Amino acid sequence: MNTTATTAASAASIAAAASHERQSPPSSPRMRAVTQDRYGNSAVLRIEEIDRPVVGPHEVLIDVHAAGLDRGTEHLMTGRPWLVRLAGFGVLRPKQPTLGFDVAGSVVAVGADVTRFAVGDQVFGIGSGSFAEFAVASEEKLASKPNGLSFEQAAVSTVSGITALQALTDVGHLEPGQRVLVIGASGGVGTFAVQLARALGGIVDGVAGTANLELVSSLGAEHVYDHRSVDIAEIPQRYDLVLDIGGRNPVRKLRRLLTEKGTLVIVGGENGNRVTGGVGRQVRAMLLSPFVSQRLTTFISREHHSSIERLAEYLEAGSVEPVIDARFPLDHAVRAVRRMEAGAARGKTVIVVHSPESD
Repeated sequence: MNTTATTAASAASIAAAASHERQSPPSSPRMRAVTQDRYGNSAVLRIEEIDRPVVGPHEVLIDVHAAGLDRGTEHLMTGRPWLVRLAGFGVLRPKQPTLGFDVAGSVVAVGADVTRFAVGDQVFGIGSGSFAEFAVASEEKLASKPNGLSFEQAAVSTVSGITALQALTDVGHLEPGQRVLVIGASGGVGTFAVQLARALGGIVDGVAGTANLELVSSLGAEHVYDHRSVDIAEIPQRYDLVLDIGGRNPVRKLRRLLTEKGTLVIVGGENGNRVTGGVGRQVRAMLLSPFVSQRLTTFISREHHSSIERLAEYLEAGSVEPVIDARFPLDHAVRAVRRMEAGAARGKTVIVVHSPESD
């Protein structure tokens, strides 16, 4: 008997069995999740047991440790502006009944064509239906969780963090020594933008509400203006780059803040009609831009692992730290959404699904 061959065959069988076991999804086919069957405010949400999602060829299944709440989640919950529905998310009712995008957790299964991750990897990024015990995500929208970063911190970073990073670099072309004004500096994107602008060598000022002035200063802003008492048109400084995040400021006022060759980047917008939301302001800015010396622009964030990995470098270095304002367990996720609806949130809110340390 060839002992060596037998041993090798046994080892191969064990390895194959272990591989099959690791690739197998969790034993229970069901999971708890935050769901909705129609558009509306937080009243349409409920926590129920549903079928666990199945991975596609280029997707991974994530055991969700934590998920982040962002303004985009609210837009998809309400179906407003209606442009969201026309973009493919469902005209009459949500195509994706489970809420949530930002996610952090451990990979428990991978699709047949996945090459970037394996079972057991700790990841963060953008998934589909992250307010649940398990969620699927394209491998192209995930990155390895930075060492030293908790799952909660990682879970709130991607959507807001890459939006801020792309606004400053890919669109705003920020250079060291330039002056930056972040309007909406205490929100999810704003708290990342202030820190990233500082890390990129910018001289940063911010605009925020009265209760959040100290927070924005602590993030690295040199001057912080209270939007309740200061009209932005009265700010004396002129800036090379202005980020207007979810604001309602008219373009003519924003232009007064810019240097002769300055750049305006409009990031989102919560004002406007029910059909297009704040898009009209962005369109007007872009139509005006070719006829003035200033550059007036907007963008849609690109969800790709290259941007997430760039953000991860700042997170791992400690030059950017997510601002977590509140934590809610999965069973109380609806309360978290209500809090955002009421305008009470600042920084980021995290939904804690389960803590791996307690396993």
